[in-house]
Amino acid sequence: MRLLAALPSALLFATAAAPLVVAQASLPAIPASAAHPTACAATPAAAPRTFNFAQLTAADTFTPERGYGFDLGTAPAAANTPFYFSVAVPEGNYRVTVTFGDAAATSANTVKAESRQLLLESLATKPGEFVTRTFTVNVRNASLPPPPQNAPGGTAVLLNPREVGLLRWDDKLTLEFNGAAPRIRSVEIAPAPAAPTVFIAGDSTVTDQPFEPAAGWGQMLPRFLKPEIAVANHAESGETLKSFLSELRLAKILSQMKAGDFLFIQFGHNDEKKQWPQTYVEARTTYKAYLRALIAEARLRGATPILVTSMQRRTFDEHGKIKNTHGNYPAAVRELAAEEKVALVDLDRASTAFYEALGPARAPLAFSAGGKDATHHDNYGGYQLAKVVAQALRDAGPELAALVSPDFNGFDPAHPDAPESFVLPASPARSDAALRGN
Repeated sequence: MRLLAALPSALLFATAAAPLVVAQASLPAIPASAAHPTACAATPAAAPRTFNFAQLTAADTFTPERGYGFDLGTAPAAANTPFYFSVAVPEGNYRVTVTFGDAAATSANTVKAESRQLLLESLATKPGEFVTRTFTVNVRNASLPPPPQNAPGGTAVLLNPREVGLLRWDDKLTLEFNGAAPRIRSVEIAPAPAAPTVFIAGDSTVTDQPFEPAAGWGQMLPRFLKPEIAVANHAESGETLKSFLSELRLAKILSQMKAGDFLFIQFGHNDEKKQWPQTYVEARTTYKAYLRALIAEARLRGATPILVTSMQRRTFDEHGKIKNTHGNYPAAVRELAAEEKVALVDLDRASTAFYEALGPARAPLAFSAGGKDATHHDNYGGYQLAKVVAQALRDAGPELAALVSPDFNGFDPAHPDAPESFVLPASPARSDAALRGN
């Protein structure tokens, strides 16, 4: 199934409460000078900074004054529980290099960043074995450059109450070390201003869901891209094309965007709601016009726009087929992609194939709230849809295929991974609250 239309060559990318214990003796030595780098939230990270976990203790908790440390009440513990480590940095992209392993024990590691962006899964080491991996992480806050005198705009993104205090809107880079036995030797963080950035604009089905069990495909996508690619997921629950503009979310993206970057655009779930008259857009007129504006803004900055149709809701008919609950909106996106000659990831058709392959009885295993939610996905569902996106990039040709991680083995939504065998360690943060925009 070809899900991403070929791009014209001119548009292609050029190239908690228990005592905390740190097992220091089991980690090989790193120079002592690297254990406690001097840094604070106001100090730009102009050079690489290395943190030696053998020389950190449970007292090295994150504070704004220290500028680094174990965060959210966690630290490496004998119980092999997940822990967080944060470093105060200015917003931007950062190359993160992690060395995994232990001199005397095995390890099993999964790494997420910021609000549960999946970077790495299932990396295991033997006693005495050390393995290094590098990722690129995007860090941002809600501030915007002040507009010129008499010009419209604002100085901050208008966050909704649920976003206040989230890891993705602060002045620190936060890593979540998870897995059956997470064991870290060292972490190095270095600025990576030239890293190509994949920006994502969209709604709750795309966003970095901060709490288990929900997950958007955007927070799974980094796992399937090369480590030198940063993913800046600005999608948020309840968003529409109009609110994304009025809340200055697009302005935030554009303030960071550079030539060679990418902008994935997926709206529709909320835009189609006539009961929200202030943000409703009609499929083939205002909907297309707003999408066209985002395409133009990306191109103006030398970035590549990519349109994404909304995935379907889990609504089966009596024959076990998925009903189209989005009306003409997916077709309008397909039309616009052809008109504007931009890439198209067709999650509408791919999600239909995915749900129907699972069938009415098993499809709830891909959705949040134990399947009670028929719109938002869980880790398994988000992971499968991110695979759809990765396959679409690969199918587009060599230039976009170059974004995809070499260990991606391909994906057909009509033959998804079995949900019963899917394993991804859950993050500590959990909420049973209904998602905004549901």
